[in-house]
Amino acid sequence: MQEDNDLFADAARQLLQGECTPQAVRAIEAGGSPRALWTQLEDAGFADALVPEEAGGAGLALAQVFGVWALCGAHALPVPLAETMVARALLAQAGVQRPTGSIALAEGRLEDDGSLRCPAVRLGAVADAVLVQHAQGWSLLSVAQARSERAAFVLDADLHWAAAPRVAVALPQGLDVRTLQACLTAAQLAGALQEVFQRTLQYANERNQFGRPIGKFQAIQHQLAVMSEHVFAARMAARLGCAGDGLWPDRLRVAVAKARCSQAALAVAEAGHAIHGAIGFTEEYDLQLATRRLHAWRQTAGSESYWHGVAGAALVDAHPGRTLDLVRATTDIAA
Repeated sequence: MQEDNDLFADAARQLLQGECTPQAVRAIEAGGSPRALWTQLEDAGFADALVPEEAGGAGLALAQVFGVWALCGAHALPVPLAETMVARALLAQAGVQRPTGSIALAEGRLEDDGSLRCPAVRLGAVADAVLVQHAQGWSLLSVAQARSERAAFVLDADLHWAAAPRVAVALPQGLDVRTLQACLTAAQLAGALQEVFQRTLQYANERNQFGRPIGKFQAIQHQLAVMSEHVFAARMAARLGCAGDGLWPDRLRVAVAKARCSQAALAVAEAGHAIHGAIGFTEEYDLQLATRRLHAWRQTAGSESYWHGVAGAALVDAHPGRTLDLVRATTDIAA
């Protein structure tokens, strides 16, 4: 799907089509260095897109980078570009010098011995640093100084810092790393969902059975229609999560975005593999690059059940008026 008159996304699309090929993704997942790919992205200026202009960035808002984040998901980008964009904007706001290289985001747990643990850091295995929120605030840490263990998804990692030097980052109260990560993950889910749907639609139109494409059979058409409903509803919700002119997302809108995208991830992955049959599960077939991420990202920063709870609490505990008023306030976006 083409983004709407988005020159920034167009530039990202051209770069990712040339540099982030399925072969490149497989090579990095197999243990290859992500340095060349990351250098291309950083040299193109994408990593500083959310950093204010006075601090050397492009000064864009979340809504203006949605297209780039969706493309990251569609191309199964194996480096934390979206996280780095957010982290560098946070560091600029705090007056902390931005490090070179990629930065992951994480929630950390301080242990009694002073060590810091971050389980299942998204793309932690290929990041250079991690911006961590913990009980005492925020810290910027080097991945090279952590003990790293493999997490469920091949590019994620469980990280543990024993006595690593920490750069304390002073950020506003109430800023929540889980909300930030859910926002950008929803956008990438939207891109990956679209990619799975497009690949499945193409396969259904090309695969012949009983003398005609399987896409002509009513049962397959029904599955494709259900996939389409999930994909486009999730994309609209993900855009809502990034809506607004500022840098920090609205938590209730993010709840709607992440819940809808995570819900769609299961349905779309299941239907995509059902239509492809056995070939879709093979390592050599590119579909699994997207569907594995759908399953992994569904859990990142909270699954649909977690964010349904956030939305429900906002309705029951924090909104004295009518339900419809809250729905309108959450979904209405000024032109």
